[in-house]
This record gives sequence, C-alpha cells and structure tokens, in this order.
Amino acid sequence: MQASTTIRQELRADIVSCGYYPDLVEDGVLLAAGDEPILNFAVHHEPTFDRDEIHRHLTVLLLTGSRLIVGHTDDHLAEGGGNQTYASSSTESVSIGKLSSVVLTRVVADPERYQSQTSPVYETWLSIGWGAMRRVDLEPASCGDPNCEADHGYTGNLVADDLTIRMSSAADGAERVGRLIRFATDLQRAAGL
Repeated sequence: MQASTTIRQELRADIVSCGYYPDLVEDGVLLAAGDEPILNFAVHHEPTFDRDEIHRHLTVLLLTGSRLIVGHTDDHLAEGGGNQTYASSSTESVSIGKLSSVVLTRVVADPERYQSQTSPVYETWLSIGWGAMRRVDLEPASCGDPNCEADHGYTGNLVADDLTIRMSSAADGAERVGRLIRFATDLQRAAGL
C-alpha cells in the first residue's frame, strides 16, 4: 500500500507541475484506475499555438496490473465567441492483453561512446498500438520503368497509430524523458511484447 501511496503522490506532483487544471486531470485518471494500484505513470504536457491563442493538452498514462489508462485533457473556448473556457477530459482503459505493440525510440548523441545508465537520452518517443486507430499512408505506385507514364494506382501502408508521445530533454526536461523511458519499459514487460 505504501508504494501505491508514493506513486499517487508523485503522480499528483507531476500533474500539478504542469499548471493545468490539476484537480480535473487527476480526478479523471484516478476515477478510471479505481482501487487498482498504479504501478507506473507518465505525464506529457503539450501546448499548441493557434494564431494568437495557446491551447493546452495534457496526456496522463497509468499502468496498472491489468490495464493501460490513457487520460487526455484539452481546453477550448465556448462556441459562438464567448469568453468562458471549457475543458474536455476523457479517459480510455485498454486491457494489457489487447496491446499489439509498444515501441520505445531513444535518441542519443555520440552513440559510439554510449554507456548504459550514464549517457543522456536527448529525445524519446513512445508509440502504443491496440487497434483502435489506423492510419493509411498512400503514394502513387510505379512499375520501376523511369519512362513509363501509365497510371499504376496507389500503394500504401496501413499503420496502427493509437498513441504516440514525444518528449525531449530540451522541451520537457531530462527527468520527464527518463520517466517516459521507465514507463515504456514497464509497459513492454507487462504486455509481454
């Protein structure tokens, strides 16, 4: 029980550090977790700019013994030009057994001098697939003859694209990059992938 309490305190502190509706964000993911212990988490704050407005988006990932919980919170203004701000907060629970891929990409400088545990990771991506979303990448097909002008239709790839999170030391800090790596590693182990 102590470990779960410590993780919940760390989760709260990480959410609060983003400065973005911490009570709403925390309440959403904890409602989804229920009484199931949280084994690990990652928090990603991603502000976006739209002309003269800033919009905030916060993603919280929780790993429990049986589920991946994905929480998203976004802010937006009222429709019709009102000044009141609204926030949409949603959570999705995915059974660990439903995960089809967990990909962790790490970017390091001077790879020839890389040493585990001491070389900094400058950037990392976590991509998770469970079959809810797919992306189609199409391009014109060709036959390989550089002089051929026939229409060969299209070729493409169907890619699982449920969730991708990118963090960098420059934008998010080395601690958040490290936390995302630890989370991804725990998720890969839990999913048995």
